[in-house]
Amino acid sequence: MTRLVIAEHDNTEIKASTLHALAAARQVGKPVHVLVAGHQASQVATAASKLEGVEKVLHADADYLAAGLAENVAPTVTALAPAYSHLIFPATAFGKNVAPRVTAKLGAGQISDVTAVISEDTFERPIYAGNAITTVQSLDDVKVLTVRLAAFAATSSDGGNAAVEQVSAGGDTGLSSLVSRELTQLERPELTAAKVIVSGGRGLGSGEQYKAVLEPLADKLQAALGASRAAVDAGYVPNDYQVGQTGKIVAPDVYIAVGISGAIQHLAGMKDSKTIIAINKDAEAPIFSVADVGLVGDLFEAVPQLVSKLSA
Repeated sequence: MTRLVIAEHDNTEIKASTLHALAAARQVGKPVHVLVAGHQASQVATAASKLEGVEKVLHADADYLAAGLAENVAPTVTALAPAYSHLIFPATAFGKNVAPRVTAKLGAGQISDVTAVISEDTFERPIYAGNAITTVQSLDDVKVLTVRLAAFAATSSDGGNAAVEQVSAGGDTGLSSLVSRELTQLERPELTAAKVIVSGGRGLGSGEQYKAVLEPLADKLQAALGASRAAVDAGYVPNDYQVGQTGKIVAPDVYIAVGISGAIQHLAGMKDSKTIIAINKDAEAPIFSVADVGLVGDLFEAVPQLVSKLSA
């Protein structure tokens, strides 16, 4: 049967998370369809039709789908579910919000945070903060998955030529409405999409030191800024900087951990990075166990020296 990817978008642009979910869907099998549920989002549907490997785009348009609220998106997905063998969501705030509602309505068992596809009904996912990988088999008629973005390389955004088909929206449940939305405006790359991330921990000592030490390095590398939970809890930076099990899961080309000891919750969020560079004065810090390059030393001396070398 066919696989359905539920697209994440803002009614204007399709989110990169959709391209990762699509890559996972193609590993499960073909054909693959994409659902765009929104309002006046025809340009998103057109963009989805051009994604590599997509055979059909389903476009559900209604004003109550504009905000992407799970209470209204889920009925649309559920109504389409019987025609599909797999419903595949990105493991983002959007996917984690909608998928459980769909799963409950279908009476199925959700497989969350999939990191590998073994077969059409068997998948791998991390447990115990990533310290173990479990293999899960689903015998449900419709399998509901959320996929970890870092585990699947994004599908190409062009090369496809799929048909766009209008489908009925599931109806307004009236259970929720969007009052307002405040978006963080970033001058740097977004954490989950950045190729280079510079992260700081409690070892920086204060929010002022975080900015003074890490921002020049991030500027030189055109990198996103991240932080450990300890740094966020201490008030150095806002919680949308947090990398880890209870923050954002990232897998950039380069991850630079400065003053981060490497608690298991933090490692779960970044250990899939291609190259990990750690700077810490404690030679026994757990971060060094996953680092490709490690420097034992005073970060207040090492980082400015690194910035100076990059400026030369």
